Amino acid sequence: MGLAASVNTYNRIVSRALDTAIEKMSALPPEEQDRIARWLLGELQDEERWTQAFSNSQDALSRLADEARTDAKAGRATQLDPDKL
Repeated sequence: MGLAASVNTYNRIVSRALDTAIEKMSALPPEEQDRIARWLLGELQDEERWTQAFSNSQDALSRLADEARTDAKAGRATQLDPDKL
């Protein structure tokens, strides 16, 4: 299966899942629908903010990665031991 076919399949599955969720939500009392809608909208706004912040930080992240690689090559860095964190 090619990439385009995979994307189309994914989009159909997501759409069906969203349709199912909306159908189930429509059976809930209006107050519960509003609570879920506010939560979902908040999640979408958070995702937009993270996406924007991440895209705006790419240059800084690249510079930090270059600096870390340079330090490692020069012996000015040590391996991080996750068990000692």
